[in-house]
Amino acid sequence: MSGVSFEGIRKVYDDGTVAVKGLDLTIKDGEFLVLVGPSGCGKSTTLRMLAGLEDLTEGSIKIGEATVDHLPARARGLGMVFQSYALYPHMSVQDNLTFGLRMLAKTERPDPPEMKRMVQETASMLGIDDILEKRPRDLSGGQRQRVALGRALIRKPKVILMDEPLSNLDAKLRNQMRVELRRLHDELGFTTVYVTHDQVEAMTLADRIAVMKDGELQQHCPPLEAYHQPANTFVASFLGTPAMNLIEGQAEAGVFTSNGLSFPLPDHLSDCTGKGTFGIRPENVKVLKSNAMEAEIRGVERLGSESVYHLNVGGTDIKALWHRSGEEAWDAEKGGWPEENMFISFNDPSALWFSA
Repeated sequence: MSGVSFEGIRKVYDDGTVAVKGLDLTIKDGEFLVLVGPSGCGKSTTLRMLAGLEDLTEGSIKIGEATVDHLPARARGLGMVFQSYALYPHMSVQDNLTFGLRMLAKTERPDPPEMKRMVQETASMLGIDDILEKRPRDLSGGQRQRVALGRALIRKPKVILMDEPLSNLDAKLRNQMRVELRRLHDELGFTTVYVTHDQVEAMTLADRIAVMKDGELQQHCPPLEAYHQPANTFVASFLGTPAMNLIEGQAEAGVFTSNGLSFPLPDHLSDCTGKGTFGIRPENVKVLKSNAMEAEIRGVERLGSESVYHLNVGGTDIKALWHRSGEEAWDAEKGGWPEENMFISFNDPSALWFSA
């Protein structure tokens, strides 16, 4: 296995579109790195440049200690898993697994007994040893994904690249495959570069995430650090469901004002001054019985163990996430959840301030 480094990577297409703008990023040996961001942010282009499927305009890419900018894709020692699986429909699972091995130069190609051993080892590891004679059309989505992963792993590549590999699966199977991918990574220790627009995948899979927007790296750190200490309002709004409440306004003498909204800042933000954005996660909005800001209830999403309350305070829309235990305590004391108004507070140590 090997680490990866991007040094000043820039990609400009012939029509002048700048897809990646001066990317500097290091991925450690054995690390699970997730490139995450909205469509068009440059994450897939970055992966394709690493894979050798896109040329660089500027910069350099290293795999381990070797610069690979001018090496063809087949010479980079990478395994790839695509969104579409890219399985050959006329081949059995076994033949799909061995296809890459059979395309190697004769001097590098394993002999038949070794190839059979490699297939059995990979299939057993992925739990597909009972479907080796089947063709892709006879497989479920999850089985096809395992075969695609097996084809990437069988050659024991330096780095595994995954481009939106779970997007074609239903929600339940995506959850199962996330757990399986992370388990395989932990057991085998391969370096992984994983691209997704899904922040849940990024949060649950990654050792570190690289959040991208408009071709630029916004933040590179462990996922929980990006969640609790986002570098800017884009990262704050992109990570988390429901998204962080972000309110633009003015801070002065420990008080925040924004249009018709005014409240004292939490103690740790009391020294903030000037224009900026106050941020607080919906799960950290405190719901109180009285003596706080009165909020109009505009709607409720009941999700089983928790509910999302859509509120309006002084013309500002706010989301509050409350767990069922809290609702039951309120119900027992108040005789039912209020239908029109509630009281909320932003006095929480997790609240953030982003200077303008």
